[in-house]
Amino acid sequence: MTVYYVNSATGANSNSGTSEDAPLASFWAVENLKLQPGDSVLLAAGSVYNDQLDLKYSGTVSAPITIGSYGVGDAPVIHSPGDGIHSLYASNIVIENIKISDTGGAAIYGGSVSNWTVRNVEVDHTGLAGKAGSVTFRTGSNITIENSRINDVNGDGVWIEKINGVNFLNNTVTNAHGTAADAVQMNDSSNIVISGNVLDQTGAVTPKGVIALVRPVNAVVEDNTIIGGGFGIGAQAGTNVAIHDNDISGYGGYSWSYAIGLGDQGDTRDYDISGNYIHDGVWGVAVSAAGSTSYVREDIDIHNNVFDDLSQAALKVDRPASGAFHDNVIASDVTPYSISPAIIAANTFPVSNNTTLDEAKATLFVHDSLAAADVAHVDAAPVIVPTHDNLKISADTDGAHHGNLLENDSSANGTLLLRRFEGEVVGKDGLTLAGQYGSIHVDDHGDYSYTLDTTKLAGLSGNVSETFVYKISDGVAHHFDTDTLSISIDVNGLLT
Repeated sequence: MTVYYVNSATGANSNSGTSEDAPLASFWAVENLKLQPGDSVLLAAGSVYNDQLDLKYSGTVSAPITIGSYGVGDAPVIHSPGDGIHSLYASNIVIENIKISDTGGAAIYGGSVSNWTVRNVEVDHTGLAGKAGSVTFRTGSNITIENSRINDVNGDGVWIEKINGVNFLNNTVTNAHGTAADAVQMNDSSNIVISGNVLDQTGAVTPKGVIALVRPVNAVVEDNTIIGGGFGIGAQAGTNVAIHDNDISGYGGYSWSYAIGLGDQGDTRDYDISGNYIHDGVWGVAVSAAGSTSYVREDIDIHNNVFDDLSQAALKVDRPASGAFHDNVIASDVTPYSISPAIIAANTFPVSNNTTLDEAKATLFVHDSLAAADVAHVDAAPVIVPTHDNLKISADTDGAHHGNLLENDSSANGTLLLRRFEGEVVGKDGLTLAGQYGSIHVDDHGDYSYTLDTTKLAGLSGNVSETFVYKISDGVAHHFDTDTLSISIDVNGLLT
């Protein structure tokens, strides 16, 4: 197991490369090495490489070949007129702690590969020659992409095709550009987990959607923040697919735009769609198809979701299908469902036990009263108790003012999350907004900092105030409440 060091600024290809004092200089030298299982190729921090790195050799499951970095400073950067890293038939590879940008093709391309891990990799401005997918894997098994950032790419942000075993975890993908571009597309793949990601297409040029799954088998899509695009999750023609506890918003642009869509491009069976917060879009869940296809659509269970701020119905079923739509919470100004008369007559997709937001809150209040009367009653529903927040500051105090919006709130299950602030989604990177008298930054755990803009106080005296409205959740889709933060400012510099 040998560690090879590469430094484009100080290295030489005549060096052995086996110490930091005698590094190699280029990828040409790396490609001439016959890498063995357990070997590592480490790129110097701050170094830049203007070629494609071809990986030709495989590691083993217990001793993968690693491409990483060493030293202190910025991550090493790979530029390339082709792909950043390219491989065919090599398996058991780890790529970590590097940056790939301004490539003509994909940032990473792997064909007929298995057991690859891509982690803590930054991808920016790739696919400039029109090659689809900034991180692309075609044919193989066991691909993990985690804790990485993908931004400003042409074509799909991630393209996965014919892979058995995909883990896409805790990544951020923003702005995959193109009329056929999705943030993430996975075709004909199986045993998929997509979890904990922030996927935002609001700044993309003519995007198609956010997550596109075509003919997935055994897939879980959970705990993601999904924003923008023509649709949120297109999970077409799958088998055994769970879509739950996602926050899906801001999708639109088309009359057919949906948060979750299925039923096109093949038979669709065994879907569980639950716990999602679906808002600020067109349709909610669409069981549909382009044209008059006669695919099977069966055992589709849609339950315990929240639907709010939709221009069309929470549920659309306009092709033959079997399933159920039950125990969801639907805003009173959202149409609950649009189901074709033939399906209603056949009673294959019953609708039951759905409530409005006001009814859900009333139910929670009743459960909370029962729980207070009988603390031993273990079946009482979780409830949130919000408490109004106040901040008093003086205009002559410099710097930001800090606090936490959730520290005086409580929930029965002990979980509190800040979901929306002034109507905007609060992602894992937080949210910054301009107020009437200053700016405020919040994160999803409730921490905030407020900074006065003294130019907005010119000509004022006495006390002025502004109020921010936010929404909190206990992590269960239909358990949430609204709270406020009021900021009082003593313009004269003396708190009252």
